Amino acid sequence: MIDKLAASPTLAANSTMLAQMERMRLEASAGQLSPLPAGVSAAVSAPSFASVLDQMINHVDNQQHVATEKQRAVDMGISDDLTGAMLESQKASVAFSAMIQVRNKLQTAFDDVINISL
Repeated sequence: MIDKLAASPTLAANSTMLAQMERMRLEASAGQLSPLPAGVSAAVSAPSFASVLDQMINHVDNQQHVATEKQRAVDMGISDDLTGAMLESQKASVAFSAMIQVRNKLQTAFDDVINISL
C-alpha cells in the first residue's frame, strides 16, 4: 500500500517541490543566490506612486460607472438582475470609501510633514 502511495505522481511532485524549497533555503541562508533564469532582468522597476494612485482612481471610477449602468438597466426594465446591480453598487461604494480613507491618510501625512518644525 505504501509503495502505491510512493508511486503517486502527486506525492512525487510534492517531494520534488520540497527538495527544491530546501535547496533554495540552504542557498539563501548561505548567501549564495543562483543566477536569474534567462529572460528575467535583475532591474525591476516599481511603478511610481502617482501612476498607482491614478490607476486606483480610474478603477474606482470604472466601478461606479458599471454600477450606474446596471442600476439604469434594472430601472428601465432591460435587465432583471437586481442582485447583480446591488452587488456592483456595494462594490463601488466600498471602493470609494477605501479611496477616501487613502486620501485622508495622505492628507494627514502631508499635514504632519508641513507642521514639522525645523
